[in-house]
Amino acid sequence: MDKIICRPLYVNMLKNRKDNGEVKVITGSRRSGKSWLLSHLYRDWLIENGVPEQNIIYVALDLDDDSSEKDLRDPKILKKFLYQRITDKTKHYYVFLDEIQEVADFERVVNGLNAKDNVDVYVTGSNSKFLSSDIKTIFRGRGDEVRVYPLSFKEFCTNRTEPLSELWKEYYTYGGMPGLLQQKTKEQKVRYLQRLWNKTYLDDVVERNNIRNRQALESVVDVLCSAIGSLTNPSRIANSLQSVQKLKVDDEAINSYLKFLEEAFLFEGAQRFNIKGAKYYESIKKFYSVDVGLRNARLNFRQQEITHIMENVIYNELRMRGFLVDVGVVENREKKAGKMTYVQYEVDFIATNGTEKYYIQSAYMLSDMAKQEQELKSFRKIHDTFQKIVIVGSDVASYRDEWGFLYISLFDFLLNDNVLK
Repeated sequence: MDKIICRPLYVNMLKNRKDNGEVKVITGSRRSGKSWLLSHLYRDWLIENGVPEQNIIYVALDLDDDSSEKDLRDPKILKKFLYQRITDKTKHYYVFLDEIQEVADFERVVNGLNAKDNVDVYVTGSNSKFLSSDIKTIFRGRGDEVRVYPLSFKEFCTNRTEPLSELWKEYYTYGGMPGLLQQKTKEQKVRYLQRLWNKTYLDDVVERNNIRNRQALESVVDVLCSAIGSLTNPSRIANSLQSVQKLKVDDEAINSYLKFLEEAFLFEGAQRFNIKGAKYYESIKKFYSVDVGLRNARLNFRQQEITHIMENVIYNELRMRGFLVDVGVVENREKKAGKMTYVQYEVDFIATNGTEKYYIQSAYMLSDMAKQEQELKSFRKIHDTFQKIVIVGSDVASYRDEWGFLYISLFDFLLNDNVLK
């Protein structure tokens, strides 16, 4: 099997941003493919389209301590190194700075480069504390973010000939981290994912944020992995740690840990939105893992609930396609036990991208009529005209019911970029 996956979605994003006068900021978790995207896929495209190889300057800043290039983390040395190579004002240069957050005061170097008319600057980063949370400020309003995720299911299936059902089983078990392509056995895949957690992600979060209580951080990670797609907040997590592990951690510390984990692109929190009231619930979120294989590995593959994993995969796919994603609730005043009360109906996802908006329910199986009614009741309480879609785990042909709700299969959704339209 060819191990090279071209990732045209991200290459096209960079093509469309080439020479636009802004710093291209490629963000995402470590080992998600950012470096390969720049150093191979996009670089090869530039060379194929006439850019001389010597005019592409690539610097890897995420280096081991014994690397001969570690001094480039010093901004003065890095600046000197780059300017010695940008020597001809009549030529155009492309500068790739990989893991830029390793350089102190990197914004001065980057903004200086970007101010040159003959330099196009690209940086990658694995921590949004330094990048995506404040790109406009850091790069003086001239930052343009491209978020890279682990392989989508469609990318994962590239050059594969196995039945879709087998590929899906492998994907929802081990996920889409690109490094898995080099792992031949199940045991190697498991060890690779667990090494990422122990030697890459957690070490980085602890070191970068000066965390003293690593056990508490790891416990929060375990809670998030166990409860993907469940409504939670710092207080609920604190109560869970106290009752299950007898570990006392205050809400403020947990809130900080959640922020650090999101900044490291390991989890994303989807806010809860009241559809009729048009307002957010400030403290309540659903958290999803950036990769289901990482989630499974963290739990030693003990909790393989396909319904929750499918929901997580759908969330990630929507984010890869550029949607902002909230989780919805519809409040309806109804009579129960002789009294009028507010009843809440859940909507798995509200996906928007400016011009489009979709309400989406994830339903692994709809064979049970009672389950189907439960999934659709919230849709019937929404009275706007935006598309309402049920993504079904079974292999069904797309159809609409008498309410106009669209049913599509999971594979159609994951493999067809335009299926929602």
